[in-house]
Amino acid sequence: MDRLIKIKVKAGSKKNEIRKIKDDEYIIETKAERENGNANKSVLNILSKHLNIPVQKFHIIKGHTATSKIIKIFD
Repeated sequence: MDRLIKIKVKAGSKKNEIRKIKDDEYIIETKAERENGNANKSVLNILSKHLNIPVQKFHIIKGHTATSKIIKIFD
C-alpha cells in the first residue's frame, strides 16, 4: 500500500542528517543547495537510505520548490 510522508527540508546544512518526528514526519538536513533540484535529489537519497527503500519508489507530490514537502512512497 502506498503511503505519504511529510518532510521539512533544511538545505545548505553542514551535514546530511535525518530526524524522525512522527511515523510519517521527518526533518531532513542536506548539504546540497536549492539550485537545479539538487536539494530534492539529496533529500530523496537520504530518505531512501534511511528507510532502505529504492529511491525510484519515492515521488515528491507537493512542495517541489518549498521547504515543506509531501512525498509518496510507492509499493
